[in-house]
Amino acid sequence: MSKSWYILHTYTGYEGKIERTIKSLLEKYPTDKNAGIDPEVVIDVRVPVEEVVEIKDGKKRTRSNKFLPGYIMLEMDLPEIGWKDTCAKLYKIQGVTGFVGNVSRQNRPMPITKDEAMNLLQKSGVIKGDKQVRVRQSFNVGDVVKIADGPFASFTGTVKEINMEKEKLSVEVQIFGRPTPVEVSFLQAEKA
Repeated sequence: MSKSWYILHTYTGYEGKIERTIKSLLEKYPTDKNAGIDPEVVIDVRVPVEEVVEIKDGKKRTRSNKFLPGYIMLEMDLPEIGWKDTCAKLYKIQGVTGFVGNVSRQNRPMPITKDEAMNLLQKSGVIKGDKQVRVRQSFNVGDVVKIADGPFASFTGTVKEINMEKEKLSVEVQIFGRPTPVEVSFLQAEKA
């Protein structure tokens, strides 16, 4: 037996409810071994979420967003013998459809690779690393925007280019009566 991360497929919107149900089954195990799930087998349960920054009405708001809707991460130390009992208890939870990569419920679930697990856990901020806060962008080329922050604050201009990878806008502003391209981050601009 070795600890690995597995992905449990669920109905979209049921992730939080299923996470709470699994945690209650883990707590129930010491008193009711038939109904509960062994906490030595299912070690951790996570709904993968990331922080998203939105700018609405000139105000910066941060919220949590599920980046894998319909999926839950389970860290399990699945035994060679008796794995079916644990999986059967998970399958009985309303909203659970199965494990990712599993063709049949008669087959042992397949874990994700360590690299995939590390990437998902870093993205959700569980593991320290390059946790990136994603900026929700609502700009289009041609939009008129007001620069709210930085050296060009209070300038108004037109979006000429959007760089999604760098989360930057190329905005054409009027400086001394001449059109000048300025690069600003998504957080520095707001729709005028």
